[in-house]
Amino acid sequence: MAREDAVIVNALVRQALIAAQEVMGENGLSAVLRASGLERFVGNFPPDDMNPSIQTSQYARLNAAIEEFYGRGGRGMLRRIGKASFEYAVREQAALLGVAGVALKLLPERQRIKFILNSMVGALKKSNAQVEAWVDDSGERVAYLESTCGICHSRQSETPICHLYVGSIGEAVRWATGREHAITETHCLAKGDPYCRFEVGEARDNA
Repeated sequence: MAREDAVIVNALVRQALIAAQEVMGENGLSAVLRASGLERFVGNFPPDDMNPSIQTSQYARLNAAIEEFYGRGGRGMLRRIGKASFEYAVREQAALLGVAGVALKLLPERQRIKFILNSMVGALKKSNAQVEAWVDDSGERVAYLESTCGICHSRQSETPICHLYVGSIGEAVRWATGREHAITETHCLAKGDPYCRFEVGEARDNA
């Protein structure tokens, strides 16, 4: 059950908005912000700090508005925003992510995947005590799980809808391994599952 008082820190929402503007353009983002009742962020992104001052339900509304605004292309747009969001995190928040100066090339690929997913979990938990996220590597595929997902907070769907997360995790794994991997969301809070689960599939070599 989603917490009604759940919040997200300013820096993570700022990161998502910067990524969205990069992908959608300033006018596209402004239109989506107005459509989702978040016009206060038009040309006025949250500060780059760890103050948890934005309601998670508002962040979920932003994701829903992007998907609705772009129709059939909305999922791909959200994945691109997720990708850009991770790129921003590596560039601007490497210390928080715990990846500054890390040498992964000597590690086996599965260890690299586990490392970057655990880094994402650690960064989220450091930035917000409400977050419940973890990595499961007990099966054939390494998976990232979160039971406090902000993307689908208070939303309902028959299919998984955390497309932005799919993009972020996909880019994180590509950054860590140098190869594209299929990311599949197998469980989603919006479907009534107890958590959102993202499995890292086989590598897709860029032939």
